[in-house]
Amino acid sequence: MAREYVALALACDRVLPGLVDDYLGPVPSGRADAVPPPTALLARARWLRAEIGRSALPAGRRGFLDRQVVALECALRRRAGATLGYRDEVRAYFDIDITLGEPDRYRAAHARLAEALPGTGSLETRLAAHREAVRVPPGLVGPAAQRLIEALRGPARAELGLPTGDSVQLELVTGRPWSAFHRYLGGHRSRILLNTDIPVGATQLARLIAHEVYPGHHTERCRAESGSDPTRPERGLFLANTPQSLLSEGQADLGLEVLVGPVWGSWTESVLGEVPVTVHGEVAMRVDRAMAELMAVRQDAALMLHDLGAPEEAARDHLRRWLLLPEGRVAQVLGFITHPRWRAYTTAYVEGHRLVRRWLAARTAEEAVTERYLRLYDEPRSPSALRAATAPAVTEPVNLI
Repeated sequence: MAREYVALALACDRVLPGLVDDYLGPVPSGRADAVPPPTALLARARWLRAEIGRSALPAGRRGFLDRQVVALECALRRRAGATLGYRDEVRAYFDIDITLGEPDRYRAAHARLAEALPGTGSLETRLAAHREAVRVPPGLVGPAAQRLIEALRGPARAELGLPTGDSVQLELVTGRPWSAFHRYLGGHRSRILLNTDIPVGATQLARLIAHEVYPGHHTERCRAESGSDPTRPERGLFLANTPQSLLSEGQADLGLEVLVGPVWGSWTESVLGEVPVTVHGEVAMRVDRAMAELMAVRQDAALMLHDLGAPEEAARDHLRRWLLLPEGRVAQVLGFITHPRWRAYTTAYVEGHRLVRRWLAARTAEEAVTERYLRLYDEPRSPSALRAATAPAVTEPVNLI
């Protein structure tokens, strides 16, 4: 069943370019055959899902494969011309139901921002001044990112079993809809693209590097390659717009807190001490934590546009009001959530962050956070399985350490 899942996903990638983020296993026979039509692949996916349900695989593995195939079915239906509601699309892709955020939570986050940024003027003005003060100049993004990579590599090797001899290439780009992008090259090597169009603060850059490199996507791929198991071929396949990507994004997003701990603001300040950038580590950390509570605003805007039929200006107003973003950044957010490939993907960051944080916080007293973190890399599972394993009493915000 797992080999058939891999073969199906690779075939789907030929009619859905970009579906496969990475594949670390052998190319199945028949790869050069004629590309089957989406309807034929859809029939194959439905057959496979039925077979998985009847199989003797362990429940966790069976659930993971089932939800992955549901996402493939959704992508194929859309490719074949079917019209799906936006919430149905998100549910199929990510194994999660989404709703609009709660304005009271956004107001509470604004209150925390106001406490972190005392002074005169509106909150929007104070936040803009803070962002400008800690912004890493485009010419220093590369050197600062390299320092952060080097500082995180040692702890990643010590705490997470990262293979020695891995390497990361940095490339600065412009004109992309995202802040950063990871591409695994094989042999424990990755290329990280950083978009210098999007302003980034020093602590934000630290979180971004942790997300993409240590202990995020690069580390995840390295462990998958090192632990290659022919009886678990699904572990070497990474697909976009699937439940797997929701958990991967959530885990990567929490990487800095897991690896460095609650002092990651002052840690960033010490690492970048020789780079001429302003960090304000403790203040920036408080700001970043408050902004994390506003992540769902982006998902709200996607729901407004794609589910509720709201005009674009209403989504713009919502983003401006709660995220306190300048017009240029609002346009970039809108560009991402209206991009044909990425329009649903904001949910992977928003709901992935929430779900993985809850699951990590629900560990036992005897289990280290890094140990639980590694389980997500080494034991693929579905978001449904994580929800079932998380105590209902665990709510946000929660501390990981």
